[in-house]
Amino acid sequence: MTAESSFHPPEPALAPPGPSLVPPSPGVLLITVSASYGAGGSVVAPALADRLGLPFLQRVTTSEGHLAQPGPCDEQLSIEEVKATPVHRLLGHFTQAMPAGPTQSPPSTHHQDEQLRGHHEAGIYRLLAAGGGVILDRAAAVVLGKDRGFHVRLDGPAERRVAQGAVVEGISEEHARERLRAADEARTAYVRRLYRCDPADPSLYHLVIDSTAVPLDTVIELILVAARTHSATGAAATARAWRS
Repeated sequence: MTAESSFHPPEPALAPPGPSLVPPSPGVLLITVSASYGAGGSVVAPALADRLGLPFLQRVTTSEGHLAQPGPCDEQLSIEEVKATPVHRLLGHFTQAMPAGPTQSPPSTHHQDEQLRGHHEAGIYRLLAAGGGVILDRAAAVVLGKDRGFHVRLDGPAERRVAQGAVVEGISEEHARERLRAADEARTAYVRRLYRCDPADPSLYHLVIDSTAVPLDTVIELILVAARTHSATGAAATARAWRS
């Protein structure tokens, strides 16, 4: 069965940084989804939010600070993701550095990175404080660490991701191949630049799935079962700790 024929839309509905200052809370149902292009993150993540009745935090968007309604989003890079990539910001830094007067002093790259991290992590921590949700990318697994939330990585062989990305986005495979190259490079650069780690590193996640090998609606079901089991196991461990 090919990737095209196996896709079924879901029912509506490099070392990581140190631990966060937010204490772990096993009872919070929080799922993060990291996905390479064509792995179906734009389908799976909002469907999980819809099925669980949880808020959905998309990839970097212009509506930063506002939770998106579960629904279609894109496999390809958003304009805001392009702006957040190191190459784009480096060019912007050079532009700012061009002489415009004796007092001009452009912000350092380090300062820009700090601002970007703080801006994008704020949405993650708001969701955590509100009681949970589903987050697509944003290096959320890296930001939160394994003690907070259930972290999933969706990936697969490049050619199968091209085929699936073309189906999900309704474009040609040639166009999907171009989008795959751009999206994978930019999203990997984002995580490497800000967090000094590789988003494809399996040690960051509780569950890694080749989401080109099975239908995406099956992927959704697998994540739901695994996340609920993980949440129940964490709650039981916390209860045992309190009794001891």
